Amino acid sequence: MKFTPEKYKIADQSMKSFIDVEEINSLIDHSIATPELVDQVIQKSLNKKRLTLQETAILVNANDPESIKKIKEGAHKLKETVYGNRIVLFAPLYVGNKCLNNCKYCGFRVSNKEQIRTTLNDQSLVKEVEALQDNGQKRLILVYGEHPEYTPEFIAHTVKVVYSVKKGNGEIRRVNINAAPLSIEGFKTVKDSGIGTYQVFQETYHPESYKKYHVSGAKRDYNNRLTSLDRAMEAGIDDVGIGALFGLHDWRFEVLSLVRHANHLEACYNVGPHTISFPRLQVASTFKQEEKYKVSDEDFTRLVAILRLAVPYTGMILTAREPEAIRKEVLQFGVSQIDAGTKIELGEYAKKEEDIVDQNLNREQFKINDDRSLGDVIDELLDDSYLPSFCTACYRLGRTGEHFMEFSVPGFIKRFCSANAILTLAEYIMDYAKPSTAEKGWKVIEKNLVDLEEFKNTDEIKTRIERIKQGERDLYF
Repeated sequence: MKFTPEKYKIADQSMKSFIDVEEINSLIDHSIATPELVDQVIQKSLNKKRLTLQETAILVNANDPESIKKIKEGAHKLKETVYGNRIVLFAPLYVGNKCLNNCKYCGFRVSNKEQIRTTLNDQSLVKEVEALQDNGQKRLILVYGEHPEYTPEFIAHTVKVVYSVKKGNGEIRRVNINAAPLSIEGFKTVKDSGIGTYQVFQETYHPESYKKYHVSGAKRDYNNRLTSLDRAMEAGIDDVGIGALFGLHDWRFEVLSLVRHANHLEACYNVGPHTISFPRLQVASTFKQEEKYKVSDEDFTRLVAILRLAVPYTGMILTAREPEAIRKEVLQFGVSQIDAGTKIELGEYAKKEEDIVDQNLNREQFKINDDRSLGDVIDELLDDSYLPSFCTACYRLGRTGEHFMEFSVPGFIKRFCSANAILTLAEYIMDYAKPSTAEKGWKVIEKNLVDLEEFKNTDEIKTRIERIKQGERDLYF
């Protein structure tokens, strides 16, 4: 299918920056974090109330070991209260790495002449999806560079191709998007293809740092990117994802800015972001990171806990950029979604080991530090008593946006999500798990059924598990 590149200009010029640099810097410089204030802020979060910028600033300035310990303990308790022990799993699928932006930190930047530029055609896309289905994946995020070829029509087409692929019991039930900002009309086009969440990461919320790292291309427009998800909301996409690339500026500034962004969306559209991502800057092709803003492991685990407390009902995504040990640690502090079995070279999922001639081909956007298979990740989650989930029920039943908040804010969503996680894990066990994983998986299911007895009639869940064992699929509440 051939697409004619079109320009999607921003029609609404009324959307201006909502990031006040002086305000945020002042909060960082002048907020006093006494043990008493830290306790008060944590308690507010445990009461499932979103924190203000001022309250979040107290947490980012709490540097003493005892306060940091309390912040992590509070985040752990809050996560258990809101999300239980479930972890949602997904995989990224890179559709095209052509890009006209020149972002210093990114291996896809236009000035990187070593990069091999590729766009998957329909046949290659189908092969990738089939390979992902063979491993048990049910949720994908499609990733695109910013290029005239990747129009809203092209994105919508690829989404439809992905949904059309069915191999055995495999199917993709939710497709999220990570792509360039669009106009309102462009977002409407993509929405009509049936997407879940549309992600646009600001990378850094600090305007001067943003300008330094984004040398040329459409992405250089700070305000256009900052207000892109406002346009998505205006277009009817009520599940949006925000994020910052930690390591481009002071992590404290980025944390406060993410909270400001979340509060802005909730104030304007009655619903905050569906997810927050916090990738940490890793090595990219021909790029050396500036030392000044490197985020240590200690600060990274701490900022994850702070974000969990600041936005109690927002999903938090941790990517395979992080090594296995860090992923294992921060799962305790608020992460609710992780990718697994991740490959970020285009066309890599469908390849067999013997087909990979040169491991040094320059196709990656950044370095992956956790390259374990989906099965290995699920094994570890089960060993740690987590409940792996491929659930997509809320998205397909219309429990999104404001409707999702109606369920999640009172804490009722746990009743749906835990039951649906059990059912999707039962599917995975029946279709993809090796015997040792299956044994662990059924034990985890039994334990979670006991824990759910106060929330649901577990007899119905057990009945549906038996139906899954008999060959039925895609049963959900």
